[in-house]
Amino acid sequence: MELKTLEEVRHFFKGDKFATENGAVIEEIGEHYAKCSIDLGDRHKNAVGGIMGGVHFMLADFAFAVASNWSQMGSVSLSSNITFLGMVKGTRLIAEAHCIKEGRSTNYYQIDITDNLDNKVAVVNVTGYRKNQKII
Repeated sequence: MELKTLEEVRHFFKGDKFATENGAVIEEIGEHYAKCSIDLGDRHKNAVGGIMGGVHFMLADFAFAVASNWSQMGSVSLSSNITFLGMVKGTRLIAEAHCIKEGRSTNYYQIDITDNLDNKVAVVNVTGYRKNQKII
């Protein structure tokens, strides 16, 4: 199954319940690229009022999943590393996943996370593995 339109991709990735039920939305897709966002609310905050680090990571993982799978399914994460760069000052997080290297069986993505005020808040690097079998 080859997914082509943004609406088809959004429909398919509604199956990523943890991400979508926590507010993650697919904004854009392109070749080995995805832009996803989440509107932040009280449920995303930690005990001291900041945005929980897991929100950043969930959004980055979702963006990686979309970017690496929307046109050809089968890529899974082998390793992920997150570096927090600054505080979230806005009300929305945006994750842009870009493929740095696409090999026969492995890939490498960088996901930049900013807030809606254009503050760079985190970077996530993901090494993925493309399974030979089709998932869907």
